[in-house]
Amino acid sequence: MLINVESQKPKAAQAATGSARKLKTMLLFPPEWVPTAPYLALPSLTAVLRQNGHEVVQRDVNIEMYDLFFSDTFLIWVKTRIAGHLHSLQAKERSGWLSEQEIGQKACLEAKAGVDVFDLIERVEKAKRITRSEAFYDASRLEWALNVFREVMQYISAAYYPASLVFYPMESNLGYRPGVSKEVFACLEDEQVNVYRDVCRQLVLPAVSREKPDVVGVSIGTQMQLMAGLTFCKMIKEAFPQIHVVVGGNVITRLQEELPKHERFFREVFDSAIMYEGEHALLWLLEALAGKRNKSSVPNLMYRDATGIHVNTEVYTEKTTALPLPDFDGFPLDSYFVPMRILPYLATRGCYWGRCTFCDHGQGYFDQYRGMAAGQVVEQVKALKEKYGCEHFLFADESYPPALFKKMTRLLVDQQVGIKWTTLIRFEESLDEQDMQMAAKSGCCTLYYGMESANERVLELMDKHAKKSVIERKLREAAKAGIWNHVMAFYGFPGETRDEAEETRQFLLDNKQNIHSVELFYFVAYRHTPMVRNPEKFGITIHKQEEYDLPLDYYYTLNEPVGVSCLDAMQLCEEFYRNDFEPWAVRVNAREHVFLYISKFGTNRLPQIYAKQKDGDARSGLVTWPVAHGDAEAESTQSMARVVSHATSKS
Repeated sequence: MLINVESQKPKAAQAATGSARKLKTMLLFPPEWVPTAPYLALPSLTAVLRQNGHEVVQRDVNIEMYDLFFSDTFLIWVKTRIAGHLHSLQAKERSGWLSEQEIGQKACLEAKAGVDVFDLIERVEKAKRITRSEAFYDASRLEWALNVFREVMQYISAAYYPASLVFYPMESNLGYRPGVSKEVFACLEDEQVNVYRDVCRQLVLPAVSREKPDVVGVSIGTQMQLMAGLTFCKMIKEAFPQIHVVVGGNVITRLQEELPKHERFFREVFDSAIMYEGEHALLWLLEALAGKRNKSSVPNLMYRDATGIHVNTEVYTEKTTALPLPDFDGFPLDSYFVPMRILPYLATRGCYWGRCTFCDHGQGYFDQYRGMAAGQVVEQVKALKEKYGCEHFLFADESYPPALFKKMTRLLVDQQVGIKWTTLIRFEESLDEQDMQMAAKSGCCTLYYGMESANERVLELMDKHAKKSVIERKLREAAKAGIWNHVMAFYGFPGETRDEAEETRQFLLDNKQNIHSVELFYFVAYRHTPMVRNPEKFGITIHKQEEYDLPLDYYYTLNEPVGVSCLDAMQLCEEFYRNDFEPWAVRVNAREHVFLYISKFGTNRLPQIYAKQKDGDARSGLVTWPVAHGDAEAESTQSMARVVSHATSKS
């Protein structure tokens, strides 16, 4: 049952009282996430809890982890771990034989055993200083720093063989499949590969012991955070059984049908889980834990008691206009690997379009689009700018609505707010050249577009209803205004032919004058999309495997042997990157890094950030490998992170 936030609050709110015992809450944001800006989930939760008198400690363990990794203390500890593992394998080899995996591990450890760890420490400390200072804007020095970070992660990986730990993009792999519950549980206990157990011991458990919270909440927004987040939950629950551990976030919402089937999660890993939006649901859970209401009355909640697992049917959706300003107090805002503070901000929830047949972003919300008026948006941005001394903002909306875009940019200019910003947007005919000029004048540096395809028939199948001529014109108008255009597309939408896929590729090449960066995916059948719910309508068969009992996407096949198959799409992606990549390879890979370069130099022409220029032409772009869909903030932020391995290997 959906609660209409305009008319009433649910039963949980009616019992709320000022006399209820206030519980101290610690909120944790786990790895892996981009280390360039905070994520918005914790500050949004914190604002509501503090507004209602609860003490909150919020910790961005992701950035704390990278600071730990790039420190003398941890790297010396890693050297000791490498030496210990190598000694054990050498002893075993002398007394008998090694398995194939142990032979590989021994070779890896031997390769890293000779590394001068003190030289590595000196270089990584220098690298951190570069990313946090004016030296950041020297592309050669920034590239050097990023490469040092990658070298350090390779060194750390050896100590957790066969895990592959990656600085950026978020591609670390512990060797366990997050969609298979038995492998998830095995990973949580694995002392050899699960680096997050050591992160928890060195960062999280001491903080919990020191702060003594009544409740610990862990926000898991992307699949890349699942192993770390669940590891933290399990270890906290084991070490502090009196603390109530609750999880939430986009991935938890997407797994809401599966989690109740696995009582072990609720018994061993966490006590409760919050689906959909969590601000007031978490508030009312605290009141339930304080004895002022029943857990059964808390909307959006899953929990376990003596009688089993319960999933409350009442769903509460937040009224965006009534929510307090996100509260970043307690976040290490100067610890991110950027020289300027960058804050995320959300004016809307859900997607105003909400019709794309391949998209499952809306699964994070029970209903669809809600938003604030332009005046309130600008007032909140001004308040955040003043409070935190921040002039750079990531507008993390699913897709910025055209009407709000026009009004908001005009107000930013009229009120001389003086910020720089970036957001995701559709190719809308209602946005004209004057709108793009106004956006640039208001501080817009980069725009991210989900073009998906340049073929109009395929766009109609996707229910995007965009015209190729409009796409081309919008890119030209934005580029002329000085805005950096980042275009996302993918191969393999069911029904797409090879000629239609080629049309997308050719469009990108033909328009690179106005496309500064490109990201090419292959189609993935995400489980909560209209396509997966009605596969026969799109001519596909969904293949579900029994062992994948925590699925976020499915393998599919075409019902008719026509068009681009799943494997074909992967091959086309590979060919695109292999054949067309070189002029687009960049030295500076993060969305926030490019954003700050545009802000600093005041132009969308940045020849210094590219690995190689073609005939002296500064027109170029960034292409990346696919990223798993999360919420809008997750996908847009990680999108520009995938270039690293390809840029460094090709340039």
